[in-house]
Amino acid sequence: KMEEFLNFKQLKTSFKEAVILDYYIAGFWWAKEMNFSVVQLSGFMDLLNFALENLSNKHMTLGDNLKELERAMSGTGKTGSEESGDLNLFSIEQAKAIIDYLVTSLFKHYKVYEYLFHFRREEPVISNE
Repeated sequence: KMEEFLNFKQLKTSFKEAVILDYYIAGFWWAKEMNFSVVQLSGFMDLLNFALENLSNKHMTLGDNLKELERAMSGTGKTGSEESGDLNLFSIEQAKAIIDYLVTSLFKHYKVYEYLFHFRREEPVISNE
């Protein structure tokens, strides 16, 4: 379902699509294990997307992305769906857990994600065989 939602067409041959799909699925299951409500789950997925978009489309450095995440989580910045929603979706403990999750899932591997999004490389074609 996530593959359809993200509109990925080349998942079997695109390393980039596979990595992005893994990022979102891992985040989704982590949030489910945290017993987030549907609204919290949506807000968390928005934060994941926000951090990844800052890196992929806005070419933000690690420091700038962390600052933007801090603003978004404190309510002084907007992530997209938060523009019309409640900014206090999470308890302090949940917010700390989210930050820890983002540090381990994205920010510790920031250089790898930068390479994935910003450096051109030839992608070998992999056949079904």
